[in-house]
Amino acid sequence: MSETAKLTRGSIRGHLVGQTLPMIFGVAAIMSVGLIDAYFIGKLGARELAAVSFIFPITIALSSLGVGVMVGINSVIARALGEGDVARAERRANFGAIFSLATGVVLGLVLYVLLDPLFRLMQASDALLPLIGDYMRPYALGLPVLLLQMGLNGVLRGQGEARKTSYVSLTYSVANWILDPILITGAFGFEGFGVAGAAYATIIGFFIAILVALWLIKGAQLQIHPGTIRECDMRASSKAILAVAGPAAFSNAINPVGLSVLTALLASQGEAAVAGFGAAGRLQSFAVVPLLALSGSIGAIVGQNWGANRPDRARRAMWWAGLFCVVYGLATAIVLFLTGNWFADFFTDNPAVIKEFDRYLVISVWGYAGFGLLIVANGALNAVDKAGFALAQSAARVFLVMLPFGWLLRASYGSDAIYAAELIANLAGGALAAFIVWRILRAGPEKVGQRQTKR
Repeated sequence: MSETAKLTRGSIRGHLVGQTLPMIFGVAAIMSVGLIDAYFIGKLGARELAAVSFIFPITIALSSLGVGVMVGINSVIARALGEGDVARAERRANFGAIFSLATGVVLGLVLYVLLDPLFRLMQASDALLPLIGDYMRPYALGLPVLLLQMGLNGVLRGQGEARKTSYVSLTYSVANWILDPILITGAFGFEGFGVAGAAYATIIGFFIAILVALWLIKGAQLQIHPGTIRECDMRASSKAILAVAGPAAFSNAINPVGLSVLTALLASQGEAAVAGFGAAGRLQSFAVVPLLALSGSIGAIVGQNWGANRPDRARRAMWWAGLFCVVYGLATAIVLFLTGNWFADFFTDNPAVIKEFDRYLVISVWGYAGFGLLIVANGALNAVDKAGFALAQSAARVFLVMLPFGWLLRASYGSDAIYAAELIANLAGGALAAFIVWRILRAGPEKVGQRQTKR
Protein backbone atom coordinates (compact mmCIF):
# COMPACT_ATOMS: atom_id res chain seq x y z
CA MET A 1 0.00 0.00 0.00
CA SER A 2 1.42 3.34 -1.01
CA GLU A 3 2.36 5.72 1.80
CA THR A 4 2.04 8.64 -0.63
CA ALA A 5 -1.71 8.14 -1.17
CA LYS A 6 -3.67 9.02 1.97
CA LEU A 7 -6.99 7.72 0.64
CA THR A 8 -5.70 4.12 0.57
CA ARG A 9 -5.76 4.05 4.39
CA GLY A 10 -8.51 4.52 6.94
CA SER A 11 -12.31 4.40 6.76
CA ILE A 12 -13.92 4.46 3.31
CA ARG A 13 -17.04 6.14 4.66
CA GLY A 14 -14.85 8.64 6.48
CA HIS A 15 -13.01 9.46 3.25
CA LEU A 16 -16.30 9.82 1.36
CA VAL A 17 -17.59 12.29 3.93
CA GLY A 18 -14.24 14.06 4.29
CA GLN A 19 -13.77 14.47 0.54
CA THR A 20 -17.40 15.16 -0.39
CA LEU A 21 -18.47 17.58 2.34
CA PRO A 22 -16.00 20.35 1.39
CA MET A 23 -16.91 19.83 -2.26
CA ILE A 24 -20.60 20.26 -1.46
CA PHE A 25 -19.86 23.76 -0.22
CA GLY A 26 -17.63 24.43 -3.23
CA VAL A 27 -20.07 23.09 -5.83
CA ALA A 28 -23.02 24.75 -4.07
CA ALA A 29 -21.18 28.04 -4.23
CA ILE A 30 -20.55 27.60 -7.96
CA MET A 31 -24.16 26.61 -8.65
CA SER A 32 -25.40 29.56 -6.62
CA VAL A 33 -23.75 31.80 -9.21
CA GLY A 34 -26.19 30.50 -11.81
CA LEU A 35 -29.12 31.23 -9.51
CA ILE A 36 -27.89 34.74 -8.76
CA ASP A 37 -27.27 35.35 -12.48
CA ALA A 38 -30.84 34.26 -13.23
CA TYR A 39 -32.23 36.39 -10.40
CA PHE A 40 -30.61 39.64 -11.52
CA ILE A 41 -31.07 38.95 -15.24
CA GLY A 42 -34.73 38.18 -14.51
CA LYS A 43 -35.05 41.74 -13.21
CA LEU A 44 -34.08 42.97 -16.68
CA GLY A 45 -37.12 41.26 -18.23
CA ALA A 46 -38.59 37.97 -19.52
CA ARG A 47 -36.76 38.34 -22.86
CA GLU A 48 -33.37 38.56 -21.15
CA LEU A 49 -34.27 35.51 -19.04
CA ALA A 50 -35.20 33.59 -22.20
CA ALA A 51 -31.88 34.57 -23.80
CA VAL A 52 -29.98 33.22 -20.82
CA SER A 53 -31.99 30.00 -21.06
CA PHE A 54 -30.46 29.46 -24.51
CA ILE A 55 -27.01 30.35 -23.15
CA PHE A 56 -27.18 28.08 -20.10
CA PRO A 57 -26.82 24.66 -21.84
CA ILE A 58 -23.88 25.95 -23.92
CA THR A 59 -21.97 27.35 -20.94
CA ILE A 60 -22.63 24.11 -19.04
CA ALA A 61 -21.36 22.10 -22.02
CA LEU A 62 -18.17 24.17 -22.15
CA SER A 63 -17.72 23.89 -18.40
CA SER A 64 -18.23 20.14 -18.79
CA LEU A 65 -15.36 19.99 -21.28
CA GLY A 66 -13.28 21.77 -18.65
CA VAL A 67 -14.43 19.26 -16.05
CA GLY A 68 -13.27 16.50 -18.38
CA VAL A 69 -9.78 18.01 -18.49
CA MET A 70 -9.87 18.33 -14.70
CA VAL A 71 -10.95 14.69 -14.34
CA GLY A 72 -8.14 13.54 -16.65
CA ILE A 73 -5.54 15.39 -14.57
CA ASN A 74 -7.13 14.11 -11.37
CA SER A 75 -7.07 10.51 -12.63
CA VAL A 76 -3.43 10.34 -13.74
CA ILE A 77 -2.23 12.05 -10.55
CA ALA A 78 -4.31 9.84 -8.21
CA ARG A 79 -3.16 6.60 -9.84
CA ALA A 80 0.50 7.69 -9.88
CA LEU A 81 0.30 8.55 -6.17
CA GLY A 82 -1.45 5.23 -5.50
CA GLU A 83 1.52 3.46 -7.11
CA GLY A 84 3.95 5.54 -5.04
CA ASP A 85 5.45 7.45 -7.99
CA VAL A 86 5.44 11.03 -6.69
CA ALA A 87 7.85 12.31 -9.37
CA ARG A 88 5.56 11.15 -12.18
CA ALA A 89 2.55 12.63 -10.39
CA GLU A 90 4.26 16.02 -10.19
CA ARG A 91 5.27 15.94 -13.85
CA ARG A 92 1.67 15.16 -14.79
CA ALA A 93 0.41 17.98 -12.55
CA ASN A 94 2.59 20.57 -14.26
CA PHE A 95 1.83 19.33 -17.74
CA GLY A 96 -1.87 19.27 -16.88
CA ALA A 97 -1.89 22.96 -15.97
CA ILE A 98 -0.32 23.95 -19.31
CA PHE A 99 -2.57 21.53 -21.19
CA SER A 100 -5.74 23.02 -19.67
CA LEU A 101 -4.72 26.58 -20.56
CA ALA A 102 -3.98 25.63 -24.18
CA THR A 103 -7.32 23.80 -24.44
CA GLY A 104 -9.11 26.93 -23.24
CA VAL A 105 -7.47 29.07 -25.92
CA VAL A 106 -8.57 26.70 -28.71
CA LEU A 107 -12.13 26.30 -27.41
CA GLY A 108 -12.53 30.06 -26.90
CA LEU A 109 -11.50 30.89 -30.46
CA VAL A 110 -13.78 28.23 -31.96
CA LEU A 111 -16.74 29.42 -29.88
CA TYR A 112 -16.21 33.07 -30.79
CA VAL A 113 -16.26 32.27 -34.52
CA LEU A 114 -19.32 29.98 -34.36
CA LEU A 115 -21.57 31.99 -32.02
CA ASP A 116 -24.33 33.08 -34.41
CA PRO A 117 -24.58 29.79 -36.38
CA LEU A 118 -24.68 27.83 -33.11
CA PHE A 119 -27.58 29.73 -31.58
CA ARG A 120 -29.50 29.91 -34.85
CA LEU A 121 -29.23 26.13 -34.93
CA MET A 122 -30.81 26.12 -31.46
CA GLN A 123 -33.76 28.11 -32.90
CA ALA A 124 -32.98 31.34 -31.00
CA SER A 125 -35.05 34.18 -32.46
CA ASP A 126 -33.57 37.28 -34.09
CA ALA A 127 -34.78 39.32 -31.12
CA LEU A 128 -32.74 37.18 -28.69
CA LEU A 129 -29.52 36.85 -30.70
CA PRO A 130 -28.11 40.31 -29.77
CA LEU A 131 -28.67 39.59 -26.06
CA ILE A 132 -27.05 36.16 -26.43
CA GLY A 133 -24.06 37.73 -28.19
CA ASP A 134 -23.64 40.32 -25.43
CA TYR A 135 -22.96 37.50 -22.98
CA MET A 136 -21.21 34.91 -25.12
CA ARG A 137 -18.53 37.05 -26.79
CA PRO A 138 -16.73 38.05 -23.58
CA TYR A 139 -17.37 34.56 -22.19
CA ALA A 140 -15.63 32.99 -25.21
CA LEU A 141 -12.58 35.22 -24.77
CA GLY A 142 -12.45 34.27 -21.08
CA LEU A 143 -12.49 30.50 -21.65
CA PRO A 144 -8.69 30.09 -21.17
CA VAL A 145 -9.11 31.49 -17.65
CA LEU A 146 -11.95 29.04 -16.94
CA LEU A 147 -9.98 26.02 -18.20
CA LEU A 148 -6.80 26.91 -16.30
CA GLN A 149 -8.76 27.24 -13.07
CA MET A 150 -10.28 23.79 -13.62
CA GLY A 151 -6.88 22.31 -14.45
CA LEU A 152 -5.46 23.59 -11.16
CA ASN A 153 -8.46 22.13 -9.34
CA GLY A 154 -7.61 18.79 -10.95
CA VAL A 155 -4.10 19.02 -9.50
CA LEU A 156 -5.58 19.55 -6.03
CA ARG A 157 -8.27 16.87 -6.40
CA GLY A 158 -5.84 14.16 -7.50
CA GLN A 159 -3.97 14.62 -4.23
CA GLY A 160 -7.17 14.31 -2.20
CA GLU A 161 -7.15 18.03 -1.30
CA ALA A 162 -10.93 18.44 -1.40
CA ARG A 163 -10.94 21.21 1.19
CA LYS A 164 -8.52 23.34 -0.82
CA THR A 165 -10.55 22.74 -3.96
CA SER A 166 -13.63 24.05 -2.16
CA TYR A 167 -11.74 27.19 -1.14
CA VAL A 168 -11.00 27.89 -4.81
CA SER A 169 -14.67 27.42 -5.72
CA LEU A 170 -15.81 29.64 -2.86
CA THR A 171 -13.44 32.38 -4.00
CA TYR A 172 -14.91 32.34 -7.50
CA SER A 173 -18.45 32.37 -6.16
CA VAL A 174 -17.99 35.17 -3.65
CA ALA A 175 -16.46 37.33 -6.37
CA ASN A 176 -19.56 36.72 -8.50
CA TRP A 177 -21.98 37.41 -5.65
CA ILE A 178 -20.39 40.81 -5.21
CA LEU A 179 -19.97 41.66 -8.88
CA ASP A 180 -23.30 40.40 -10.31
CA PRO A 181 -25.60 43.11 -8.96
CA ILE A 182 -23.05 45.81 -9.80
CA LEU A 183 -22.25 44.66 -13.34
CA ILE A 184 -25.72 43.38 -14.39
CA THR A 185 -28.30 45.82 -13.01
CA GLY A 186 -25.95 48.52 -11.70
CA ALA A 187 -25.26 50.00 -8.27
CA PHE A 188 -23.67 53.03 -6.61
CA GLY A 189 -24.64 55.25 -9.56
CA PHE A 190 -23.27 52.78 -12.14
CA GLU A 191 -25.86 51.68 -14.73
CA GLY A 192 -24.53 48.15 -15.28
CA PHE A 193 -23.88 46.20 -18.48
CA GLY A 194 -27.08 44.15 -18.54
CA VAL A 195 -26.69 40.53 -19.67
CA ALA A 196 -23.01 41.11 -20.54
CA GLY A 197 -22.33 42.00 -16.90
CA ALA A 198 -22.91 38.39 -15.89
CA ALA A 199 -20.14 37.28 -18.26
CA TYR A 200 -17.72 39.92 -16.97
CA ALA A 201 -18.39 38.84 -13.37
CA THR A 202 -17.73 35.20 -14.30
CA ILE A 203 -14.38 35.92 -15.97
CA ILE A 204 -13.14 38.14 -13.14
CA GLY A 205 -14.20 35.51 -10.61
CA PHE A 206 -12.26 32.75 -12.35
CA PHE A 207 -9.15 34.92 -12.58
CA ILE A 208 -9.21 35.60 -8.84
CA ALA A 209 -9.79 31.86 -8.21
CA ILE A 210 -6.64 31.02 -10.21
CA LEU A 211 -4.54 33.20 -7.92
CA VAL A 212 -5.99 31.47 -4.86
CA ALA A 213 -5.44 27.99 -6.39
CA LEU A 214 -1.76 28.74 -7.11
CA TRP A 215 -1.31 29.94 -3.53
CA LEU A 216 -2.98 26.81 -2.08
CA ILE A 217 -0.95 24.44 -4.26
CA LYS A 218 2.21 25.81 -2.60
CA GLY A 219 1.16 24.01 0.59
CA ALA A 220 0.23 20.74 -1.12
CA GLN A 221 2.30 17.62 -1.81
CA LEU A 222 2.72 18.35 -5.52
CA GLN A 223 4.00 21.73 -6.69
CA ILE A 224 3.59 23.79 -9.86
CA HIS A 225 7.04 24.37 -11.36
CA PRO A 226 6.82 25.16 -15.10
CA GLY A 227 10.43 24.03 -15.50
CA THR A 228 9.31 20.48 -14.71
CA ILE A 229 7.75 20.35 -18.19
CA ARG A 230 11.26 19.91 -19.67
CA GLU A 231 11.59 16.61 -17.77
CA CYS A 232 8.21 15.39 -18.95
CA ASP A 233 7.54 13.14 -21.92
CA MET A 234 4.85 15.38 -23.40
CA ARG A 235 3.57 12.77 -25.81
CA ALA A 236 3.13 10.18 -23.06
CA SER A 237 1.60 12.73 -20.68
CA SER A 238 -0.80 14.01 -23.33
CA LYS A 239 -1.85 10.47 -24.13
CA ALA A 240 -2.38 9.59 -20.47
CA ILE A 241 -4.46 12.68 -19.72
CA LEU A 242 -6.43 12.55 -22.98
CA ALA A 243 -7.21 8.84 -22.47
CA VAL A 244 -9.41 9.99 -19.60
CA ALA A 245 -10.00 13.67 -20.37
CA GLY A 246 -11.26 13.14 -23.92
CA PRO A 247 -14.05 10.66 -23.13
CA ALA A 248 -14.76 12.35 -19.79
CA ALA A 249 -15.10 15.76 -21.43
CA PHE A 250 -17.53 14.48 -24.04
CA SER A 251 -19.33 12.39 -21.43
CA ASN A 252 -19.85 15.47 -19.25
CA ALA A 253 -20.77 17.61 -22.26
CA ILE A 254 -23.34 15.17 -23.64
CA ASN A 255 -25.97 16.05 -21.02
CA PRO A 256 -25.92 19.81 -21.69
CA VAL A 257 -25.82 19.09 -25.43
CA GLY A 258 -28.99 17.08 -24.91
CA LEU A 259 -30.46 19.95 -22.91
CA SER A 260 -29.59 22.30 -25.78
CA VAL A 261 -31.59 20.13 -28.16
CA LEU A 262 -34.47 19.96 -25.68
CA THR A 263 -34.34 23.77 -25.44
CA ALA A 264 -34.58 23.96 -29.24
CA LEU A 265 -37.59 21.62 -29.16
CA LEU A 266 -39.17 23.75 -26.43
CA ALA A 267 -38.75 26.87 -28.55
CA SER A 268 -41.75 25.70 -30.58
CA GLN A 269 -43.82 25.88 -27.38
CA GLY A 270 -43.06 29.59 -26.87
CA GLU A 271 -40.66 31.81 -24.92
CA ALA A 272 -42.46 31.11 -21.62
CA ALA A 273 -41.65 27.40 -21.89
CA VAL A 274 -38.00 28.14 -22.65
CA ALA A 275 -37.74 30.66 -19.80
CA GLY A 276 -39.43 28.35 -17.28
CA PHE A 277 -37.31 25.38 -18.33
CA GLY A 278 -34.09 27.39 -18.11
CA ALA A 279 -34.84 28.95 -14.71
CA ALA A 280 -36.00 25.64 -13.21
CA GLY A 281 -32.88 23.99 -14.64
CA ARG A 282 -30.73 26.37 -12.62
CA LEU A 283 -32.63 25.52 -9.46
CA GLN A 284 -32.27 21.84 -10.31
CA SER A 285 -28.51 22.25 -10.77
CA PHE A 286 -28.35 23.65 -7.25
CA ALA A 287 -30.54 20.86 -5.85
CA VAL A 288 -28.23 18.10 -7.12
CA VAL A 289 -25.09 19.75 -5.71
CA PRO A 290 -24.36 16.90 -3.23
CA LEU A 291 -24.56 14.41 -6.10
CA LEU A 292 -22.21 16.51 -8.22
CA ALA A 293 -19.82 16.86 -5.27
CA LEU A 294 -19.87 13.11 -4.69
CA SER A 295 -19.15 12.45 -8.38
CA GLY A 296 -16.10 14.71 -8.02
CA SER A 297 -14.79 13.16 -4.79
CA ILE A 298 -15.28 9.51 -5.79
CA GLY A 299 -12.53 9.76 -8.43
CA ALA A 300 -9.64 10.38 -6.04
CA ILE A 301 -10.82 7.68 -3.61
CA VAL A 302 -11.38 5.00 -6.25
CA GLY A 303 -8.31 6.05 -8.28
CA GLN A 304 -5.82 5.92 -5.40
CA ASN A 305 -7.13 2.56 -4.16
CA TRP A 306 -7.23 1.15 -7.69
CA GLY A 307 -3.63 2.25 -8.26
CA ALA A 308 -2.65 0.65 -4.93
CA ASN A 309 -4.34 -2.63 -6.00
CA ARG A 310 -7.13 -2.34 -3.41
CA PRO A 311 -10.29 -2.97 -5.51
CA ASP A 312 -12.16 -4.06 -2.37
CA ARG A 313 -11.92 -0.50 -1.01
CA ALA A 314 -12.92 0.93 -4.39
CA ARG A 315 -16.04 -1.27 -4.40
CA ARG A 316 -17.00 -0.25 -0.88
CA ALA A 317 -16.67 3.40 -1.84
CA MET A 318 -18.98 2.92 -4.81
CA TRP A 319 -21.52 0.99 -2.74
CA TRP A 320 -21.90 3.73 -0.12
CA ALA A 321 -21.90 6.42 -2.79
CA GLY A 322 -24.69 4.67 -4.71
CA LEU A 323 -26.80 4.30 -1.58
CA PHE A 324 -26.47 8.03 -0.90
CA CYS A 325 -27.57 8.85 -4.47
CA VAL A 326 -30.81 6.91 -4.06
CA VAL A 327 -31.72 8.27 -0.62
CA TYR A 328 -30.80 11.88 -1.32
CA GLY A 329 -32.31 11.86 -4.80
CA LEU A 330 -35.72 10.70 -3.57
CA ALA A 331 -35.75 13.07 -0.58
CA THR A 332 -34.93 16.08 -2.77
CA ALA A 333 -37.55 15.05 -5.32
CA ILE A 334 -40.27 15.16 -2.67
CA VAL A 335 -39.24 18.64 -1.48
CA LEU A 336 -39.13 20.19 -4.97
CA PHE A 337 -42.32 18.44 -6.06
CA LEU A 338 -44.15 20.21 -3.23
CA THR A 339 -42.49 23.64 -3.53
CA GLY A 340 -42.12 24.30 -7.28
CA ASN A 341 -44.50 27.28 -7.40
CA TRP A 342 -42.85 28.93 -4.41
CA PHE A 343 -39.41 28.76 -6.03
CA ALA A 344 -40.78 29.98 -9.37
CA ASP A 345 -41.91 33.24 -7.72
CA PHE A 346 -38.27 33.91 -6.84
CA PHE A 347 -37.32 34.15 -10.53
CA THR A 348 -40.29 35.77 -12.22
CA ASP A 349 -43.83 37.12 -11.81
CA ASN A 350 -44.91 35.98 -15.30
CA PRO A 351 -47.77 33.45 -14.82
CA ALA A 352 -46.93 31.48 -17.99
CA VAL A 353 -43.27 31.12 -16.97
CA ILE A 354 -44.25 30.11 -13.43
CA LYS A 355 -46.57 27.40 -14.81
CA GLU A 356 -43.82 25.87 -16.97
CA PHE A 357 -41.27 26.15 -14.15
CA ASP A 358 -43.53 24.21 -11.78
CA ARG A 359 -44.54 21.66 -14.41
CA TYR A 360 -40.92 20.84 -15.20
CA LEU A 361 -40.15 20.17 -11.54
CA VAL A 362 -43.29 18.10 -10.98
CA ILE A 363 -42.21 15.69 -13.73
CA SER A 364 -38.40 15.70 -13.77
CA VAL A 365 -37.45 15.53 -10.08
CA TRP A 366 -38.16 11.80 -9.78
CA GLY A 367 -35.09 11.07 -11.90
CA TYR A 368 -32.54 12.68 -9.53
CA ALA A 369 -31.53 9.35 -7.96
CA GLY A 370 -30.81 7.88 -11.39
CA PHE A 371 -28.87 10.97 -12.44
CA GLY A 372 -26.77 10.69 -9.27
CA LEU A 373 -25.96 7.03 -9.94
CA LEU A 374 -24.93 7.91 -13.51
CA ILE A 375 -22.53 10.74 -12.67
CA VAL A 376 -21.00 8.97 -9.65
CA ALA A 377 -20.47 5.81 -11.71
CA ASN A 378 -18.86 7.94 -14.42
CA GLY A 379 -16.51 9.44 -11.80
CA ALA A 380 -15.44 5.96 -10.72
CA LEU A 381 -14.98 4.73 -14.31
CA ASN A 382 -12.85 7.75 -15.19
CA ALA A 383 -10.69 7.08 -12.14
CA VAL A 384 -9.88 3.51 -13.24
CA ASP A 385 -9.06 4.56 -16.82
CA LYS A 386 -12.35 3.31 -18.24
CA ALA A 387 -13.63 6.66 -19.45
CA GLY A 388 -14.82 5.07 -22.69
CA PHE A 389 -17.52 3.19 -20.79
CA ALA A 390 -18.60 6.41 -19.07
CA LEU A 391 -18.85 8.13 -22.46
CA ALA A 392 -20.85 5.26 -23.98
CA GLN A 393 -23.45 5.14 -21.22
CA SER A 394 -23.81 8.93 -21.16
CA ALA A 395 -24.30 8.96 -24.94
CA ALA A 396 -26.86 6.16 -24.76
CA ARG A 397 -28.83 8.04 -22.09
CA VAL A 398 -29.13 11.18 -24.25
CA PHE A 399 -29.19 9.94 -27.84
CA LEU A 400 -31.03 6.62 -27.42
CA VAL A 401 -33.52 7.64 -24.73
CA MET A 402 -33.87 11.38 -23.97
CA LEU A 403 -33.93 12.90 -27.45
CA PRO A 404 -36.04 10.20 -29.20
CA PHE A 405 -38.68 10.34 -26.45
CA GLY A 406 -38.79 14.14 -26.50
CA TRP A 407 -38.97 14.32 -30.29
CA LEU A 408 -41.60 11.61 -30.79
CA LEU A 409 -43.98 12.61 -27.99
CA ARG A 410 -43.71 16.41 -28.28
CA ALA A 411 -46.47 16.71 -30.91
CA SER A 412 -48.98 14.94 -28.65
CA TYR A 413 -47.98 16.13 -25.17
CA GLY A 414 -46.14 19.42 -25.76
CA SER A 415 -43.61 20.53 -23.17
CA ASP A 416 -44.64 17.72 -20.79
CA ALA A 417 -43.15 15.20 -23.24
CA ILE A 418 -39.78 16.95 -23.11
CA TYR A 419 -39.75 17.04 -19.31
CA ALA A 420 -40.74 13.35 -19.19
CA ALA A 421 -37.99 12.47 -21.65
CA GLU A 422 -35.39 13.79 -19.18
CA LEU A 423 -36.98 11.75 -16.37
CA ILE A 424 -36.96 8.48 -18.33
CA ALA A 425 -33.38 9.06 -19.49
CA ASN A 426 -32.16 9.62 -15.91
CA LEU A 427 -33.80 6.46 -14.61
CA ALA A 428 -32.53 4.28 -17.45
CA GLY A 429 -29.05 5.85 -17.45
CA GLY A 430 -28.62 5.43 -13.70
CA ALA A 431 -29.59 1.75 -13.76
CA LEU A 432 -27.23 0.99 -16.66
CA ALA A 433 -24.32 2.93 -15.11
CA ALA A 434 -24.63 1.17 -11.74
CA PHE A 435 -24.56 -2.23 -13.45
CA ILE A 436 -21.49 -1.44 -15.59
CA VAL A 437 -19.33 0.11 -12.86
CA TRP A 438 -20.04 -2.69 -10.42
CA ARG A 439 -18.96 -5.35 -12.91
CA ILE A 440 -15.70 -3.51 -13.63
CA LEU A 441 -14.87 -2.90 -9.96
CA ARG A 442 -15.58 -6.55 -9.15
CA ALA A 443 -13.06 -7.68 -11.78
CA GLY A 444 -10.18 -5.70 -10.21
CA PRO A 445 -7.24 -3.88 -11.83
CA GLU A 446 -5.34 -7.02 -12.82
CA LYS A 447 -8.20 -8.45 -14.89
CA VAL A 448 -9.37 -5.13 -16.26
CA GLY A 449 -5.85 -4.04 -17.23
CA GLN A 450 -4.23 -0.64 -16.90
CA ARG A 451 -2.75 1.59 -19.59
CA GLN A 452 -0.08 3.09 -17.37
CA THR A 453 2.81 5.11 -18.79
CA LYS A 454 5.83 5.78 -16.61
CA ARG A 455 6.65 9.20 -17.93
